Amino acid sequence: MSVLVLVLAVSAACCLGFGFVLQQNAASHAPLSDFLSPRILLDLVRVPRWLGGIGLMVCGMVLGAVALGKGEVSLVEPLLATNLLFALALSRHQTKQPLGRQGWAGLLLLAGGVSAFIVAGQPQGGEAIDDPLRHWLIIGIVVGLALLLTAYAKRSRLSAGPVLLATAAGLLYGLQDALTRVSGQRFGDGGWSELLTGWQPYTVLVLGVTGLILVQSAFETAPLRMSLPALTAAQPLAGIVCGVGFLGDQLRTDAGALAWQAAGLAGVVVGIILLGMHPAMPSGTAEPEHSRDLQPH
Repeated sequence: MSVLVLVLAVSAACCLGFGFVLQQNAASHAPLSDFLSPRILLDLVRVPRWLGGIGLMVCGMVLGAVALGKGEVSLVEPLLATNLLFALALSRHQTKQPLGRQGWAGLLLLAGGVSAFIVAGQPQGGEAIDDPLRHWLIIGIVVGLALLLTAYAKRSRLSAGPVLLATAAGLLYGLQDALTRVSGQRFGDGGWSELLTGWQPYTVLVLGVTGLILVQSAFETAPLRMSLPALTAAQPLAGIVCGVGFLGDQLRTDAGALAWQAAGLAGVVVGIILLGMHPAMPSGTAEPEHSRDLQPH
C-alpha cells in the first residue's frame, strides 16, 4: 500500500470526522420545516460553525479525491471510514466523556477490520470494465436503493428516518467516490476538455448536493450517534461494490481471503455502530419545532 495514499486517505477521514461533528452541532438547531428541503442549506449557510464544518468536509473530499486518483476505491474507502474515530475524538473533547469499554472495543474493531480487509483483499487496480449495461445497472441499483430509503425516511422522519437518510447519503457518497475516480482518470487522459465533455463530473456534483441535503436533514432530526454510523458504514460498502463492479478493482478471491475480507467488513460495521452510539457523541437538541431557530454558535 502506498504511504502517500494512506496519508491522504487518513487526512481526509480526519477532516470529514471533524466536519461532521461541527455540521451536526449547527444542524440540530435548524427548523424541522426544512426537513428534506434545499432550504436547509440556505438556512445553515448563515451559521459560522456549519460553514466551518462544510469547509472541513470539502477539504476531506478533495484529499479523498486525490487519494482515489492514486489508489483503488477498494483500498481508499475502508480508510475513509475511520472518520468516525476523529469524530469521536472531537466529541470527547466537547463532552469530556471517557472512552470506556465500548469506545475501545469499537476502536479496535474498526481499525482491525480495516486492516484485515486490506491485508486479506490486497486491493489492486485493473482495467475498467467496458460494459455500459453493467455500469448503469450498478449505478441504478445504488441510486434506486437510496431513493427507496429516502421515501421511507420521509414517512418516519423522527423515528427511523435519520438512520435511513444517513444510509441513503452514504450510498450516494460511495457512488460519488467511484465517479470521482473516473473523472480524475478522464482529466488525466485528456485534460479539461475530456473531463467536461463527460457526464461523470456533473453527476458527482448532483450526488454531492443531494447527499448533503440528506445528511443535514438526518443531523437536524436526531443525535449524531443515530445518523453517523449508518453514513460511515454505507459509504465504503457502496464504494467497494462500485470499485469491483465497474472500475476494475481486484481483490483476492480464494476462500481464506474472502473469509477474512468478510470478517474485516463485519468488524468495520460493528466498530462503527459501537463508536457511533458512544455516549461521547453529540446528543443534539430536543427542542420543539416552533422554538428552533438558527442562531450562530
